[in-house]
Amino acid sequence: MNYMKVSLFLLIGILAFGFTTLAQNLEQDAKQKITKLEKLIKKAEKKKIDVQKEKMTVRTAELFLKYAKWDEAHPEENIELFKQTSIYEDSAAQCAKMIPDFERSEVNIMLDEATAYIEKLISGKVKRTPSPLVDWSKAHVEGDQITFNNRPVFLADYTWKPRTPELMEYHGQQDGYFLMPPHVVKADGTIQPRVMKELNAKPDGQLGFIFYNHKNSPKWAAKKYGEGFVMREDTYTAYDIDNPGAREMYGYIIDATVPIMKGKKYTELGYMLCNEPHFYTTRTDKKLDWASGPVSEYTFAKFRKYLSEKHASIEDLNALWESNFTSFDDVTIDIPINIKKQGTPMWFDWVSFNQERVTDWYAWMKGRIQQHDPNAKVHLKIMPNLWTENKRGHGINLEDLTMLSGIIGNDAGAAHSQMWGKPGEWMEHYAFEWREMAMSFDFMKSVSPNKISYNTEAHYLSTVRSRDLYLQPEYARATQWLATTQGLDVSQIWYWPRKEDGSVSVKAGKGYAGSNMQQPRIVNEVHSTVIDLNSFSEEIMAMQRQAKPIRIFQSETSAINNGKYMDKVFSVYESLFFNGVPLGFATEKIIKNQDNKSWECILIQSAARVTEAEIDALQSYIDNGGVIISDWASLKYNQYGQLHTKKLKGKGRLIRVNSVKEMADKAMDLVEEKGFAPEVAITETNEQGIKTCTWKCVKNAKGNNVLSIINVGKTDATLNITLKNAKKGTKCFNLIDGIDASTTPTLKPNELYFVEVLDK
Repeated sequence: MNYMKVSLFLLIGILAFGFTTLAQNLEQDAKQKITKLEKLIKKAEKKKIDVQKEKMTVRTAELFLKYAKWDEAHPEENIELFKQTSIYEDSAAQCAKMIPDFERSEVNIMLDEATAYIEKLISGKVKRTPSPLVDWSKAHVEGDQITFNNRPVFLADYTWKPRTPELMEYHGQQDGYFLMPPHVVKADGTIQPRVMKELNAKPDGQLGFIFYNHKNSPKWAAKKYGEGFVMREDTYTAYDIDNPGAREMYGYIIDATVPIMKGKKYTELGYMLCNEPHFYTTRTDKKLDWASGPVSEYTFAKFRKYLSEKHASIEDLNALWESNFTSFDDVTIDIPINIKKQGTPMWFDWVSFNQERVTDWYAWMKGRIQQHDPNAKVHLKIMPNLWTENKRGHGINLEDLTMLSGIIGNDAGAAHSQMWGKPGEWMEHYAFEWREMAMSFDFMKSVSPNKISYNTEAHYLSTVRSRDLYLQPEYARATQWLATTQGLDVSQIWYWPRKEDGSVSVKAGKGYAGSNMQQPRIVNEVHSTVIDLNSFSEEIMAMQRQAKPIRIFQSETSAINNGKYMDKVFSVYESLFFNGVPLGFATEKIIKNQDNKSWECILIQSAARVTEAEIDALQSYIDNGGVIISDWASLKYNQYGQLHTKKLKGKGRLIRVNSVKEMADKAMDLVEEKGFAPEVAITETNEQGIKTCTWKCVKNAKGNNVLSIINVGKTDATLNITLKNAKKGTKCFNLIDGIDASTTPTLKPNELYFVEVLDK
């Protein structure tokens, strides 16, 4: 029995005992507390105190009291939902019985906390910086930010949340439209009349996006485009993207609908070209990898053409592949390809081609959309773990697709628990798994620093695998805040599968039990955090826009060839993540296409295989005055494992090191030497003896340092904060509470510390 089950059974017993005697009073208590809080809100308003948070809390309380009533009246539905979750299935009946009063108890705690805080506000013990109540119909995309009332703002909503006034005032106003191939009802391109009627009647609305789905294809398509057009139906693209019919079919959708939608507010957050695209074509000896599938003869034809353009002759290809094809037209390989071939020239050629053909498909979609809407921005809901983790062969090149997009699209997440499987490595030191979120945002913002980032399925609160009914609000705050300081601008959070009356949608699936739809304090904390972020939006945007003087080299060539390469990249990233210096990434394209004068160094770790073009880019960086710090194993071979004759040159500009620690230390020394280190110094002590507090430091409009710190570690951390070169000493001021704060705080796991650092 894992720790989550133990916790669950203990709390069921405690709650059952309490609810037996108090159940009838919980809702009455909550309503009385709402009345009291509403009176305090009016009192605070008379004192010109911003009370958006408290009004949001009242609304959240009212919603979850309604949800609790539905849960109480529908135990059988909840039993079935709890049965779908491994840690709750053995106690599904008890969970269903206790969940209504658990929700009411959480509402009462939430209201008590809000009441205590507003009383402090009224008495003057704390002070609040006002935050705008954002009208999504009047906010707009402006470069790398969302602007409302001439200020940057950050926005959050939920997947499947009903668009009702009750839910839109404080919990998001996201708009948009959903389109899919079955909306083409005839082979001549006729669009479903209901869709055309809805679009023609749809008002401008609020900021939103167009969701292009590919999960199904219409019945006529298989007949018109031939056997094999419908394929890979267990993935999010259930047809052959290389069949010419795919472009005709989706062209019908785009051509009919984009002219109606262009320029509308509900399209301003872009056209999402695909939900979680993945095109795995790999296998092990025993089975297909997850979501792997076949490809068509159309794909093989493209592959043969690709090979003929990449290799001078069939003889050259045969020498590399150790094959004996008579011409490129004769080339055949087994797909799905066995992962044992990773590192071979055949593997590299196929995996590289798979990425290129997928990128080409989405480039076509973008081009077709922009024929009708030249100002259209596109994005994709890319799973960033396809980049941050080691596996390749899925067809997704995060760099190329981010460059293609007008908005950085993703569904980055974080894990706080694990319901099954081998414990994650992050559990040894950290309160949650932050690798995917933090590292991918730094990479995507390195690729496209001048675009907004839109997480269209934010999995910070829960996933099917990572859920905990007793999740603490501090975690919700930590992840939303960290993601935003890393680059997030808008999020559609996973998820809100309750209908207006509180009933649970059939869409809820296996990920419902223990999710935020049973956690009023979690939902409340998410929006409380967004309100705080918007109170200090200029400072948060400054954190997003900080120059990234330390760049980590990422070679997709090495990632394709080496099944452990991204772990090595992460080891460098992790070693520097807790030093207060913004981190970025460098690739061949980033080096070539961007001004890199503000970079102090590029770090290269375990990139043994690189193309000659990658070496040329790195050499140009050295020639322009840059410093490269590299291990000894990197840059030795080309993409096919052949020794490079070309070597990096640069006396004093190419530094070789023997360990990740030495690499990180030299990078920090260089940043300090050049005067790009923060003006604030932080020392940390904790039981683990490692750094676990990640932080950022920027200047505010007054010229003072603003410091954001989050303890992502699993133990308390005590800090000593000092302002370098202070004349009188260091003083901290808590920006959220508007009061003096300690320079030696002890932060609990997931705790945020957001302060202005001053000279006494």
